[in-house]
Amino acid sequence: MLVLVVGGYALFHKSPKTTASTSSSSQKAAAPAVSNAVLAAKTSSSLGQYLTEPNGQALYTYGGDTSGVSNCTGSCLANWPAYQDTGSTSGLPSGVSTIKRTDNGETQYTYNRMPLYTFVGDSNGQVTGNGVSNFTVAKPAAASSSASNSPASTSTTSSSSSSSSGW
Repeated sequence: MLVLVVGGYALFHKSPKTTASTSSSSQKAAAPAVSNAVLAAKTSSSLGQYLTEPNGQALYTYGGDTSGVSNCTGSCLANWPAYQDTGSTSGLPSGVSTIKRTDNGETQYTYNRMPLYTFVGDSNGQVTGNGVSNFTVAKPAAASSSASNSPASTSTTSSSSSSSSGW
């Protein structure tokens, strides 16, 4: 008898929770405008929308770089690791491409031809490197504050992707 009562309680009280979690997960899925095997996007109240690795780690651009060229080498790379190609070079979203680094020959992802980096000081989804050592959090071109990344927002790149994700 106790099993039937507990089972009935679980049956009637589980459905609303499932419905609520389904609707909240679909709301969460709709929040990022960018999501693929290479890049995702998050939104912060202080930063607006910014680019991340698929795991949520913030991506940055370096003010000392030029279009298609990384100038962050040596000790710079120790603190600002290059966002390396993970093997996903086909079907890249619009604005995403790769460059071959001249210092070590590795392939690095770029956004609007600006090399992308992570910051060793970030953990658990933090964005602590914005404005540090001439690095700025990378933002999708469609973001209204993308003017702060003026080299990235004014360059164009040809991509093998025919996707029009709007960023």
